[in-house]
Amino acid sequence: MPVLAIINAKLFDGDRFHDDKAVVIENGKILAVSNAGDISDTTNTYDAQGYILAPGFIDVQVNGGGGVLLNHTPTVEGIRAIMAGHRQFGTTAMLPTLITDTRAKMLAAIAAVKDAIAQNVPGIVGIHLEGPYLNTERKGVHDASIIRPMEDDAIDVLSSLPNGRIVVTMAPEKAKAGTIAKLTENNVLVCAGHTAGTYSDVQAAIGEGLRGFTHLFNAMSPLNHREPGVAGAAIADENTWCGLIADGFHVHPAAMQIAVRAKKTGKIMLVTDAMPTVGAKNKSFVLGGEEIIATNGRCALADGTLAGSDLDMMSAVKNTVEMIGTDLAEALRMASLYPAEFLKMGDHKGRIKPGFDADFVLFDSASYTVKNTWISGQ
Repeated sequence: MPVLAIINAKLFDGDRFHDDKAVVIENGKILAVSNAGDISDTTNTYDAQGYILAPGFIDVQVNGGGGVLLNHTPTVEGIRAIMAGHRQFGTTAMLPTLITDTRAKMLAAIAAVKDAIAQNVPGIVGIHLEGPYLNTERKGVHDASIIRPMEDDAIDVLSSLPNGRIVVTMAPEKAKAGTIAKLTENNVLVCAGHTAGTYSDVQAAIGEGLRGFTHLFNAMSPLNHREPGVAGAAIADENTWCGLIADGFHVHPAAMQIAVRAKKTGKIMLVTDAMPTVGAKNKSFVLGGEEIIATNGRCALADGTLAGSDLDMMSAVKNTVEMIGTDLAEALRMASLYPAEFLKMGDHKGRIKPGFDADFVLFDSASYTVKNTWISGQ
């Protein structure tokens, strides 16, 4: 691959904005961040026309996109379609997410992600298994008939992706003592979600290595002044990450603002929890035999129950700025740097600096329109 320099961008490197810089790419990596005037006349260049160049977005919770739901199409082709649906909105790395399903479907999804990574499908870095080890009291749209206790061999299944990250969302109060510790020892990133647990349940889970919380406030016991619940424990803890669906439907903007102000900086990451409608013309799909329709950006069952989202990462960044007043730099970190660090990939993703992966999004900050993306320099 020839060396390429991206010029004339307003560069956000993951820390701050810069003018008059050029980003030089070689073999899928960032070779240098140079002064624009230092670029040789013989170097291939891409003119960014003054738009913002930022680290590509990393989405750790993507149920579907491009008209495809992972549960329905757990194949390399399905994963490729989901990624294509989201890439147009700035996502350059993702974890396709399997909603609670059968053992056979779990194995098929893990195998498909393993193959997708082996085949270098752009942007696929692992899998998120949201269930089935949840609490039916906080099941949301998950099928209660498939939610189940953890089987004896579950840890082997949940740690069976040798070439990517595995995130598992589970209800800690439903797990035997020591389970989260064993998963953590096997490099599984465990998140609490769809849980009716208490504050003390979460403290015990954190003590075993719990790494984060899936879609903060949603499908978890709420913050109460006498029983802080899962939500209170999530916000109070300084070492765990929280996923936040910033669509204005899952969490009220005031609650989002409270969480961002209260949680330690660097520990809230934007997620989409996206369904097949993102990047697709068809704004309806079927899950568990029930039709889900996306109307004005809101995905719901006929009775109004929220069912994932119609959110993309560029819109999540926009909403974080416009709904809760977060500055653009921090919103961009919430979409790239912080999820990279959650995934233990912060040493090569989430920043624009030499040696890091050449994963970028180029966008117009006036309209929040994506103009281009690069994954490994392509």
